Amino acid sequence: MLNPDNSWYWRFDIKRNMLMLELGNELLFCVSIPTKKLVEEARSISKQVFTVTDVAAYQAFKEGMDALTLSDARKSELALNAVATYRFQKPMMTKSWFFTPQVGADPHWGEVVMLQTDHGRARFIVVENDGNSSLCMLADVTPIALDNNKVMNFSDTIRVMNNRMTSYLGTKPINFALVG
Repeated sequence: MLNPDNSWYWRFDIKRNMLMLELGNELLFCVSIPTKKLVEEARSISKQVFTVTDVAAYQAFKEGMDALTLSDARKSELALNAVATYRFQKPMMTKSWFFTPQVGADPHWGEVVMLQTDHGRARFIVVENDGNSSLCMLADVTPIALDNNKVMNFSDTIRVMNNRMTSYLGTKPINFALVG
C-alpha cells in the first residue's frame, strides 16, 4: 500500500501532456483526468508538493473504500485520482439524465454510492458534494454504459443530482469466534 510522504510532488508532464504525481523512488503516477478537463493552474505545475491537505484527502478516500472489493493497488489508484480530481479538475455540470431516480442520498465526501442506468448499476466514490449534486468517480473496474453511445471507465467522473443515488452498504468481512 502507498503511504504518502514528503517526497511526493505533483507536476505536469509537457511531453506526455498529462498531470503526474511523483511518488519518490522513481515511481510516477499518471493521473486519469484528461488534460482538457484540468484547471489552468494544473497545466503549469513544474513541482508542487503533495500537501498535508492532499494526504488527508487521500486517507479519507481510502477509508471510504473499505467495503469495496478492490485490490490495495486499485484502491490507491482510485484514491490518488480522487485527490487529483478534487484539486485540479474543472467544475462540471450535472448529467443526471443518464441515471434512474432513486431514494436519494446525502452523501459525504469519500462515501461510496450506487447509481443505476438503463444498462446496469455501478459503485461510485463521492469526490465532492455541494448539497444538491455530487461529483462522482466510477469505483468499479468494469465499465458501465450510460446510454447506447457513452461508457464510463474506472476513475471517470460525472456530476449527478443526489436524488439519483443510494448509499452503498457493501460487504465487509465479518470475523466470528468459534465457541464450543
